[in-house]
Parts: sequence; structure tokens; C-alpha cells
Amino acid sequence: MKIDVVSALDLSPADIARWSSLQVGPLRLDSPFLSPRWTQAVARALDATGKKASDVKVAILRDDTGQAIGFLPSRVRSDVGMPVGAPMCDYQALVAAPGVAIDPRQLLAALHVHRLDFCHMQADDETLARHGRGQADSWIVEAPDGYAAYEAGRRAAGSGVLKDIDKKRRKAEREVGPAVFTALSNSRADFEQLIAWKRAQLVATGQTDYFRTPWVVALVDALFSTRDPDFGGGLYSLHLGGELAAVHLHLRGSHTIHGWLIAHNAAFERYSPGLMLFQDILKSMDGGPYVRLDLGAGDYRFKRELSNARQTVVFGFYGSPSPAAFVRSAAYGVRQMAEALPLGRMSQLPGKAMRRLDLLRGLH
Repeated sequence: MKIDVVSALDLSPADIARWSSLQVGPLRLDSPFLSPRWTQAVARALDATGKKASDVKVAILRDDTGQAIGFLPSRVRSDVGMPVGAPMCDYQALVAAPGVAIDPRQLLAALHVHRLDFCHMQADDETLARHGRGQADSWIVEAPDGYAAYEAGRRAAGSGVLKDIDKKRRKAEREVGPAVFTALSNSRADFEQLIAWKRAQLVATGQTDYFRTPWVVALVDALFSTRDPDFGGGLYSLHLGGELAAVHLHLRGSHTIHGWLIAHNAAFERYSPGLMLFQDILKSMDGGPYVRLDLGAGDYRFKRELSNARQTVVFGFYGSPSPAAFVRSAAYGVRQMAEALPLGRMSQLPGKAMRRLDLLRGLH
């Protein structure tokens, strides 16, 4: 098997078409984060803000006839490959024809790196996922038969979340005014309000404000404006009594909406407007191309209650004998040892430190 490596913005139309065709079929590969359009959008955002678009590379696996049978994008910095678009990227995987796997040592050699890091690698990826050092659940709503069937399934599973949302919606409309849902909104004002609310949320919770990073701003702005049928952003909003109550910017694949940036107006918090908006999005999927709403990783109550499916993602790395791999292995060793000890919150500190350093490394 041969591996070609090209810069993301130098992908040929034929390779882009082939990559996209490999996403058709397995629903897990329908994610917008696994699209060549995502990889190229990140490269363009880096280029537009003075970063090196050429750092975003794609390893293309080819069979003996020269046919592309797999694609793995990576942002290469020094001797380490990172997920493209991290920390804004919720999935990684080798997008490949069924049954295709490769020795990851060949990927290291082709990309000229000593280490490949991943943070949301799909667990059924046959090339890198087995080198994971931990895992998490990504929560998914599957609704191929429409909202009514999904609602009945949630009720049968003993979940009362949708009934509670209905009650809060009626209460909000009595006390505030009509609830108005807009799908694929073009409102620049609502988009800017989402960013403002999201930034305030990050600051209030002591998290890194990634909107201080120019390439992130450029990426989010570009995706808001991208409305192609099989890829792009989707701004969804809910107004109560004429006032913006909740707004989400999600990414769209051919059949998947992936939850990405969500925020709500604190003045309406008692009505759970964010959940109301998720319910509206699910209803709007009826009769359209979308059959799943991917809520992403993170053990939040609303994700557990809304979801009816899960996908495991793993974090870890694969490396060759080198200082880069040694340092990463040592860091995971400290993390795993701390997490195994009965230290309460203290046991989580090494993991939090690693995640924060990875976030800053990705933003840089």
C-alpha cells in the first residue's frame, strides 16, 4: 500500500470526491468533522489569520492501482501530528473503504512525525483507536422514523424529558409570549449574540476563551456562512415573546446534524430554552435528509436524557521511540496513576492539566 501526503488545500477534485464517497454508507462516517470540507475549512482559517495552512496535511492511502482507499488528515507541528481543528473538532477517524487498516508506523513515516495524538478517535477505527489511553461516550439521537417514533421510544425507555420540555414550553408561552423557532437562520445578530453568550459562559466557568484565537473566529464565521446541502453550519434559534431565548450553531453532514456551539439567554433559564430548541430541531428533521442529531461527548444530563444511542470515542496517541513519544507516555502514566488513587478531585488534576495543555497547543 502506498501513502501520498498532500497539503489540504492541494487536494485534487478527484481525491475530494473520493473522500466524500467513502463517507457514504457507514453512518458513523457521515460526521461533518470527517469531511474533506472540514479539513479544508480549517486550513483556510489558519491561512487567513497568518498561520501555516501547509501544516494541515492529508495522508492518502492508495491501493496497487493508485485508487484512493483511505484518508487521514492531521495538523503537523514540529514532529507531532494533531487532530485537524482541535480543540474545535469532535471526531477523528481514518475515512476508508470497508476493511482497510494500516500499520500506524507507516503513517508516522509518511507524515514525517514521531507521534500522532488524538482526542475523539472513533473507537471502531481499526488503525489508531486500539492505542487509546481512555474513552468517553458521544451521545446521539437517532430518529430515522421521525420525531413521533423517537418520542415514543423515549417514553418507552422511561424518560420524561420530552414531556417536561412540553410543559415548560406551554408555561413560557403563557408567561412570556409565542415560541418562534427558526432553522438555518441567516441572522447575523443572532449569530453574534451566540458568540457573546458563549464567551461569557467560558469565562464564567473558568475555561479558556477560544474565541480570542483568530483562526477559530475565522473558522466559525466561515462555517456560519456555508450552507451547502451536505456540509456547512446551521444556525438554529428560538425566540420567546420576540426576544432571543436560545441559539445554536451546529455542523451538518449529509444525514447528520452535529451539536457544536450552544447558548441561551439567562433571563429565560427557568424554561430550559436550550432543551426547547433541541426539541424543535428534532421535529424539523422530519421528512428531510437528517436522521441523527449528534450531541457529542460530555457526560451532561441533557445529553443522557435526549439520546437513544451512543458512540465510544477514545483519546491517546501512537508514537515511535522518540522524546516526543516518551514525554507523552510519561504524562499518561502520571495521569492514569493519579486517577487510580482515592484522592477525590485531586486525582483528576493531571488529566485536566493535559487537556488544558492540548487545548492551548491546538489553539496556538
